[in-house]
Amino acid sequence: MLLEPVSSGDWLVIAPVVIAISLGAFLLMFRHYLRWQAMIASGGLLIMVATNAALLSRVVADGPLVMTMGRWLPPFGISFVADTLGASFALAATFVAFVCAAFSAVDIDKTGRRYGFYPFLMLMMAGVNGAFLTGDIFNLYVWFEVFLIASFGLLILGSERAQIDGAAKYAILNLLATALFLVATAYLYGSIGTLNMADIARKVDGLRGSAPLMTIAALFLLAFGMKAAAFPLNFWLPASYHTPRLVTGALFGGLLTKIGVYALLRSFGMIFPPERGELSGVIQWVAIATMLLGAMGALAQTDIRRMAGFLVISGVGVMLAGLAIGGTGALSGTILYAVHSMLAMAALYLLAAAICEVGGSFLLNELGGIYRASPLLTAIAFVLFLAVCSLPPGSGLWPKVILVGASIEAGRGWLAFAILLTGLLTTITLGRVFILAFWRDGEGNGAARAPSAAHLAPLIVLLVPILLLGILPEQFIRIADRAALGLTDSAAYIRAVFPEGGG
Repeated sequence: MLLEPVSSGDWLVIAPVVIAISLGAFLLMFRHYLRWQAMIASGGLLIMVATNAALLSRVVADGPLVMTMGRWLPPFGISFVADTLGASFALAATFVAFVCAAFSAVDIDKTGRRYGFYPFLMLMMAGVNGAFLTGDIFNLYVWFEVFLIASFGLLILGSERAQIDGAAKYAILNLLATALFLVATAYLYGSIGTLNMADIARKVDGLRGSAPLMTIAALFLLAFGMKAAAFPLNFWLPASYHTPRLVTGALFGGLLTKIGVYALLRSFGMIFPPERGELSGVIQWVAIATMLLGAMGALAQTDIRRMAGFLVISGVGVMLAGLAIGGTGALSGTILYAVHSMLAMAALYLLAAAICEVGGSFLLNELGGIYRASPLLTAIAFVLFLAVCSLPPGSGLWPKVILVGASIEAGRGWLAFAILLTGLLTTITLGRVFILAFWRDGEGNGAARAPSAAHLAPLIVLLVPILLLGILPEQFIRIADRAALGLTDSAAYIRAVFPEGGG
């Protein structure tokens, strides 16, 4: 136990959460100063991006970073643990939130600011970062509750009929998933006697003959699968994500389902690897159904916002494919695809906002002629569509290459076929959008006008890492490989929480 003051670098592990909560409280107290809300939130999130970048650099260089609160040592004290997986997800999520906060300056009106968009945003990011950085499974549940409460506020901001209807579906399924999560956590504690993830990982092997671990693992799979919008309990997502403001849809589409995927990776990669192997067949068919039904649902839509929601679901299925296969390579592909999905799905919702500004509608049968109105927006859309379709030079290419290769190597031909078929269906879907909204001279041609810089700038900022991941993937793949190795071999994680001679 260290009682002396620690170095400033050691505070990086809790800094993102502290910054988010502090700024959320500050923005709430000064909520009447509407003009400054967006600037303060964007500045705070930029600081959080820098903090998470420094945290990831520290973790990559020195291994997992741990801080336990108060004088209670693990497993009794509440620990924050940053490893490569958690730090990389936190960095990607905070970067997306920063871009969305900058865009919200033109997307959120005075009413939305007055009723707390920015405090809700900061509270949600406190929950998101807390979920990625906690080392305690009960506190993972607590951070789920934090961002869930904030997301309710963001979803109903505006109180329109469609928002209330979407929020009801969103709330019921997510609260049910949260209840299942709590039941599974209580069951786990009753069986093992600890909630510290590192402590569970080092004790669970000795309890496999006596504790009902398969039942607990199945409960976690159901709860986290619902959070991630996996088949068959994913209908709440396309019923709700298109109803709020587009900046809220971008935040939700980019971030929230990935927290469910992260929880599945953490629990099945580090705590329940044998149970994951037993459930791999179930996970495989859930993944196939999720990705194919999501892609077909997107193909059936004429509203670009609803189409984006189904593409979020399809991407979750691709991520579950890596979990079904297991092993460092497949998990690395899932991690890399999750980072890609955070960036690309958020950009897709922001692109929908730009399309509506230019063409005056979200409906494909009312759009047309955007190419003539804005060649730059057309070029941005083309590159983004390539990324979402997993075609070069976009960020989705290499994760799918890794996952298809891992599927073939594991003898899971149906999984590889489903991943490739999903890419084809997505290409047809977005090709249709490009032809109808951008290329043709249609009914929307007369209304088309040039987009504002406020709509173009966030898209350009998001395209930078999307293209970097597609064109220069080596560093991203190395980080993903290291994150996956930290799951399959948790010795470094356990040593960081329980140093030699401690615990």
